[in-house]
Amino acid sequence: MKRFTAKTALFILLAAWGASYLGAHCQVPCGIYDDEARFKLLFEHITTIEKAMKEIGALSAQAPVNYNQVVRWVMNKEKHAEEFSEILSYYFLAQRLVPRAAEAGEARSIYLEQLELAHRLIVTAMKAKQTVELAHVQTLRDLLTRLQDSYFKKK
Repeated sequence: MKRFTAKTALFILLAAWGASYLGAHCQVPCGIYDDEARFKLLFEHITTIEKAMKEIGALSAQAPVNYNQVVRWVMNKEKHAEEFSEILSYYFLAQRLVPRAAEAGEARSIYLEQLELAHRLIVTAMKAKQTVELAHVQTLRDLLTRLQDSYFKKK
């Protein structure tokens, strides 16, 4: 009986952790979407990544270096870069960017543009996660602005 209880408790704990960890919009066709909020959140992630990069640089220049704080900012930067990529992948690519057939003409061109921008954003977020080069932050802002303009142009 104790073994069953321990397994059940572990299962419940893992299920609760998984539910809280998966913060992206679900993939159930509920029809509840807030595209503007997602773009705002993506821009907030970029700002947080930028702040983390600057803090890492400033803390690393101090003597003695406070490695605890440096590590915390590195982890924060990486977390926000991952969340940025998850929103693009699970919200936009999986649910919102609708493939268009070649015969769809301009709609197909817009879809391909958005697809390319989303891919470039994910790759740049990966680079921002791996480095502290502020140029990646500006690239993220530029690409996201272009995706946002293209995305809302269709409506």
